[in-house]
Amino acid sequence: MGKRTKKGQSGAAVNYIPRNRALKKLQLSLADFRRLCILKGVYPVEPRHKKKVNHGSTAHRTYYFAKDILFLSHEPLLEKFREFKVFVKKLKRAIHKGEIHSADKLVENKPVYTLDHVIKERYPSFVDALRELDDALPIIFLFAHLPQQGQFNARVAQQCRRLSVEFLHYVIEARALRKVFLSVKGIYYQIEIHGETVTWVTPYQFCHEVPSDVDLRVMLTFLEVYAALLGFINYQLYNSINLRYPPLIPGVMMSPVPAPLLGKPGGSYDPTADEGEGLLACLGHSLAKMVHMEEGEGLEEEAELPLELTDEEEEKQRQVEQEETEMKEFKQLFSQLKFFLSREVPREALVFIIRSFGGCVSWDSCDAPGASYNEDDDGITHQVVDRPLQRHVVLSRDYIQPQWVFDSINQRSLLPVGDYAPGVALPPHLSPFVEEKVGDYVPPEREQLVKLAEPVEEDDINPDDDVTEEPPSMDKEEKKLAASMLPRKRRQLYERIVRAQKKKASEVRKLKRKRATFDEAKEKLKRQKLLLQP
Repeated sequence: MGKRTKKGQSGAAVNYIPRNRALKKLQLSLADFRRLCILKGVYPVEPRHKKKVNHGSTAHRTYYFAKDILFLSHEPLLEKFREFKVFVKKLKRAIHKGEIHSADKLVENKPVYTLDHVIKERYPSFVDALRELDDALPIIFLFAHLPQQGQFNARVAQQCRRLSVEFLHYVIEARALRKVFLSVKGIYYQIEIHGETVTWVTPYQFCHEVPSDVDLRVMLTFLEVYAALLGFINYQLYNSINLRYPPLIPGVMMSPVPAPLLGKPGGSYDPTADEGEGLLACLGHSLAKMVHMEEGEGLEEEAELPLELTDEEEEKQRQVEQEETEMKEFKQLFSQLKFFLSREVPREALVFIIRSFGGCVSWDSCDAPGASYNEDDDGITHQVVDRPLQRHVVLSRDYIQPQWVFDSINQRSLLPVGDYAPGVALPPHLSPFVEEKVGDYVPPEREQLVKLAEPVEEDDINPDDDVTEEPPSMDKEEKKLAASMLPRKRRQLYERIVRAQKKKASEVRKLKRKRATFDEAKEKLKRQKLLLQP
């Protein structure tokens, strides 16, 4: 007869551990425990059977996997946390006794740590690191725009600013930008890196206030991980397209850059500190590349014999080649254009977007450093303004509002500039992340943008195109007869599909009726305003 196991010594009762027991086992305070869990990627869990885990009690507790706590007990950062506690006690004692020399010496030998092993452990491959950019980039760009006060010191803001500028330069050089959207929360960007799609939001360059009900300590811990991650990613991305890292502008002296991780000591980095960093932060200049010879470079490659392909393979190959051609044209959308930005438009966002698609852009040298040409340049084709009236109008260039740049990218073509002239009511700015399928409701504004992007010639207009004929009721009987001949399981599946299609069509008709009512009320209000005018 085997040994009997007692209740509470196996199964769910030992797979989970409450937070208080975890703190005692690791000998950490609650703040240090939370910080360690964030750095290592360990989060609370909810047991399926709380009574079994909590020995019959239903009291609310925070649980973790026991194997995760055992994993944390071997973490080298634990020793660094304990060394920092000792350092704080010695520093307080020295300050209390008035020993200034001892306090300065303690600060010089302050214990520091790096997160290199944590990044390698959490993201074993480069693709895993790229998939985490959706969460990392919004926090880094947010802290780069926050005011430098209170718990949020200048060094953190400068480091976030440096990492974000480096990443934007890579996107420009790699032509990786795909979609842009202006929303209430900020500017949404979508890029494509090594086959991975990354989307993040950047706040507008306004004066932001730090809310009082947000725990910045938790956010700063997440920032510590993401800043270390983005530092590794930037280095790898720059090497993949033969760019020097840290980034350099050809012919411009740059100040030395400190260690990229928040946990490492070193001086601060201010992109506007001198001429080199100011030019780097303005995003208006190309970066220096690494020049080296690869093995076998310069040798003639042997010509490969063409393979015999089937008709289907040839068709697929033609489709792939067509998509590649369209993508190359899309990446050079603004390559033949030369822009000038007025001082009232969002300069950084427009410079980043225009240069990502091959365009030349400049601004007034009084607004920011890095301007490459003045407003009176004869080669300027488009001037981006956000004022209804202009003092001096140059007939050889087009004056457009900033939305033209964003809408042209989302439509992947240069839209007519007349609809975006200064003072003109702009077309609606629709989200490019919403893709309507066949049978979905398509807003009239979307159809209007499609018509602007693809103008229809008069010869292609057929008056009979708008006439839609319903299929003859002979076809409906054939469908009913075919459905009745299906087996029971397939017939039920077919009926569910038909019901879903009818429900979707009903919702589309409801949305069209709502839109018609809205347009009618809008026109009525417009007529009333015209009648009230003297």
